[in-house]
Amino acid sequence: MASDNYTDKDAHEDIKVLHGMGYAQELSRSMSKFSNFAISFSIICILSGGINSFAQAISSVGGAGAGIGWLVGCLLSGMFALAMAQIASAFPTAGGLYHWGSILGGRFTGWMTAWLNLLGLVTVLGAINIGTAYFFAGTFGGMFGFVGTDMQVVVFVAVITAGQALFNHLGIKVTTMLTDISGYIILATTAILVIACLFYAPAIDISRLWTFTNFSGEAGGNVFPASDNMGYLFLLCLLLPVYTITGYDASAHTSEETMNAATSVPRGIVTSVFWSSLIGWIMICAITLAIPDLAVAASQGFSMFFLTMDAILPAGLKNVIYLGILITQLLCGLATVTSASRMLFAFSRDDGVPGFSKALASVSPKYRTPVTAIWTATVLAILYVILAMSIKVAGTSIYVIVVNSTLVFLFLSFTVPLVAGFFAYGTAKWPNPGPWAMSEGLYKLVSVLSVVGMAVILYIAVAAPNERVLYVVIGFIVLALVVWVLFENRRFKGPPIGDEVKKRAAAIAAAEAAVGQKV
Repeated sequence: MASDNYTDKDAHEDIKVLHGMGYAQELSRSMSKFSNFAISFSIICILSGGINSFAQAISSVGGAGAGIGWLVGCLLSGMFALAMAQIASAFPTAGGLYHWGSILGGRFTGWMTAWLNLLGLVTVLGAINIGTAYFFAGTFGGMFGFVGTDMQVVVFVAVITAGQALFNHLGIKVTTMLTDISGYIILATTAILVIACLFYAPAIDISRLWTFTNFSGEAGGNVFPASDNMGYLFLLCLLLPVYTITGYDASAHTSEETMNAATSVPRGIVTSVFWSSLIGWIMICAITLAIPDLAVAASQGFSMFFLTMDAILPAGLKNVIYLGILITQLLCGLATVTSASRMLFAFSRDDGVPGFSKALASVSPKYRTPVTAIWTATVLAILYVILAMSIKVAGTSIYVIVVNSTLVFLFLSFTVPLVAGFFAYGTAKWPNPGPWAMSEGLYKLVSVLSVVGMAVILYIAVAAPNERVLYVVIGFIVLALVVWVLFENRRFKGPPIGDEVKKRAAAIAAAEAAVGQKV
């Protein structure tokens, strides 16, 4: 018995559902409902994206980017979260998105979803840890001679990503303990930051939060190119909330490690987005109201947050807040390694990575974690950061480049199974919803709104001066189509369906015996 509220009957039901989809209970199912929420809450981490991308709201349309833009962006992300929760309840497996795409669409949609999501998770891990590196440079880095040069950033990212992988290696209980703690640190640090901003603000002009001011070009520190089109600039300000409120697919990726997954996972997805959106909005508004001179702050670009804190907060209090933020950013990366490795593990056990699938799908009998997948995702993220640093153009923020790449790949990977689910709902592919479900009409409306949201996200992610992101996406899709037609269409079978599930019974029993799983 895993806990007072999780009975042997519950455990048997979770395993029965997993066996019914053709998979063995190799990973350790020990995550509580709160831990499933906490891992997504930790990846969303309003103190990571919300701080490191803060200038992307203000340097477009001023205070309205925080007061109004944050809410609009969170609504976009919220539509995806609701639609994904509906599917996650019906199909609670590790690497959920890949499995959903395959079952609800077909082999190709599942295969494409897997690669899009893997790219998104690898790039978001790079983006989070690059953001942490720059945050460290702007806070405590001076004590160690760390000023954020390209080489320093690469080394810093490599070291912390390896550390995050090591904790993941040691077992899901270690990871969940840290992400549970992260949730409390996020709440406490945010509360202190909000109170400090409002208390030490030179003056509070609440109208800032709905006042539109064109800070594009030099007026906004050249975060965005100069434009007279306020509608275009408002869309660009959505980069802050849309990038920050992502990563909630972690709840789905850890389905096979979550108790009562069919209900705990969808609730983890939805509640992590809701509370992050609400608390994040309060935080962003408080920071915006505390800025002494909005025009001066906007001209400082990505240094805006640090210079504001330096100007209004006592040194001791500021350093306490910075330390809390730094810890949550490090744990945000740790949770992302968990998410990426489970996606890689799930795809590989269906032979999705030719030549490497057996190793990537292996589970440590001692730690009950996919150790090869953990370290592979880590190495790929580090290599991505090195590549991104080597090809960046002078005057272009590497952080913005990786953030925009992440947005496109992640949200495309969300959209593919959502579209497939829209058409599959109520058919033989998806005859019945899971125990957590909206009405059919509401679910389909949310799915349609998600597709509209994807169009908005794609537009703002590839808008000038980041047109190269579009070239990367088109190049990947063309390459993927060629690989699928020439090779994978004949080789890749996808997840087990129908009679294939029954044929796996012996293999399932052997896999569970190998890791000591008692059924």
